[in-house]
Amino acid sequence: MARRPKTPNARKRPKRGLRTPPPWQQLRDAASASPTANPLPAEFLRSAERVDQAPEDTGLEIAFAGRSNAGKSSALNRLANRRGLARTSRTPGRTQLLNFFRITEGADETAPERRLVDLPGYGYARTDRETRDAWQTHVEHYLAARASLVGLVLLMDVRHPFSAFDE
Repeated sequence: MARRPKTPNARKRPKRGLRTPPPWQQLRDAASASPTANPLPAEFLRSAERVDQAPEDTGLEIAFAGRSNAGKSSALNRLANRRGLARTSRTPGRTQLLNFFRITEGADETAPERRLVDLPGYGYARTDRETRDAWQTHVEHYLAARASLVGLVLLMDVRHPFSAFDE
């Protein structure tokens, strides 16, 4: 007579064939595989509180803008496939300066310098109103006056759709 196993998991059915991963896992795997295939080599260049402290206004810049905690710094880290390139935090309002990153791939003496810019977020931040208004003023001045700015990536958190202010 066969004895009964002592633990409930002692007698599991063997798995048959290969299982297809669930759709959410397929998306996660595809997203994590994409940037590592062709990471964008970048290095931290400089932080600036005001536009006059920024690098020389030559070359090409693409800025990342959006509400506080929308994922601007995280997007830069994913593009470069480097976890700590741009500092991230769960606390809204941690990016308080204009942060410039130099793209190092294909850089030669004749090509213009290419940069990515992580802008402070707008909207809610765990700081006083005067500080937030100062960030907003500096960002607006950067967007209006910077001749090397050739692109703007506006990021949105899916939990907070675009508002009239975003547009």
